Amino acid sequence: MRVLVVEDENKISDFIKAGLTEDGFMVTVAPTGALAVSESNSHSFDAYILDLMLPDADGIELCRQFRDDGITAPILILTAKGDLADKVKGFSAGADDYLTKPFEYEELLVRLRALIRKTQGYPRSTIVIADLTIEPNAKTVHRSGTQIDLSKKEYQLLEYLARHHDRLVTREMISKGVWECDTNTYTNIIDVFINYLRKKVDAASDTKLIHTIRGKGFLLSEVAPSPKA
Repeated sequence: MRVLVVEDENKISDFIKAGLTEDGFMVTVAPTGALAVSESNSHSFDAYILDLMLPDADGIELCRQFRDDGITAPILILTAKGDLADKVKGFSAGADDYLTKPFEYEELLVRLRALIRKTQGYPRSTIVIADLTIEPNAKTVHRSGTQIDLSKKEYQLLEYLARHHDRLVTREMISKGVWECDTNTYTNIIDVFINYLRKKVDAASDTKLIHTIRGKGFLLSEVAPSPKA
């Protein structure tokens, strides 16, 4: 299980990371909102632990952004702000649980595991972009009602692009998010798989969804980017 801990206090993040690592979790720490967004765009996480008072971001707005970006993993807010109004804001922004500081690690662990158990049983939402339909639970893809047969890696790449719908996706992001590699080893392979997807997803349609932004990366959108993009 992979957990993203968004916390700017080193003592707290180190404490959480040490405990969760010992309990079998893979933990990534992001001390700022900007780094949290970058990590979230590059990797898939099974849960998020989110502080509200970050040096560069409002944790409530960050939580809302995660949800707006299509992230369905559970978000546990961990903060010193314990007023009822703060809790209401947190849950309204999309948080699944709210724990105030100071806290006991055992309680954090129990709550985190409970959230993951609950969400693992929930169906993941269907992704619809124009006439393209992706069913994450069944891992099936349809275009204009016709099923498209994809290999496992082709499907993973398409879903990754779809979850970043209308946003530029770099080769580095794909390397990390799909191939789980931090190097440029897969750059040429990514281009090959993009071509595979184009042939299967776009070839029979007048509306092209997969676009290359020269020198930058790729874009999945029903609207073609401008030549200057």
